[in-house]
Amino acid sequence: MQWIVIGVVAIILIYVIVAYNGLVKLRNWVKESWSQIDVQLKRRHDLIPNLLETVKGYAKHEKETLEKVIQARNGLISGSPSERVEADSQLQGALKSVFALGESYPDLKADQNFVSLQEELANTENKVAYSRQLYNKTVAEYNTKRESFPTNMIAGIFNFKVEQLLVTPEAEKEVPKITF
Repeated sequence: MQWIVIGVVAIILIYVIVAYNGLVKLRNWVKESWSQIDVQLKRRHDLIPNLLETVKGYAKHEKETLEKVIQARNGLISGSPSERVEADSQLQGALKSVFALGESYPDLKADQNFVSLQEELANTENKVAYSRQLYNKTVAEYNTKRESFPTNMIAGIFNFKVEQLLVTPEAEKEVPKITF
């Protein structure tokens, strides 16, 4: 009888250790996947001054558009993940305006620096999108494990917090209107 009790206690103890380690692993994956987003946002942040300098030479009177990009870029550097995602959304809108300038200035559209910077930013946008997908997948995995029985008891005891998914702002979900 005594061995049975010891065996049951040992099994419970082993389960607690395995569940705790699994939660720690997933929590660290969430942090690592956020850092991947952060790397891509930093890359974009570093590309923008070069793009703006190229555009400034062609579109000196488009100061307002360029200021919006600079303001949004500065908001990207610090803050909570949700604040940085909001700044990222504002920056995407401002960059669309900059690229629209390329249509207004044929010389700018043909400038090799502008074209290569535009391509680099497009590649970075793809990497940001992929990093967001990875982050959301990792957060979903972590939250599922955290909320599943009986791991939820271990998560509650050791105070594992719910992680928030990155949600696309409503304005970005709207279908763009195309007019001719």
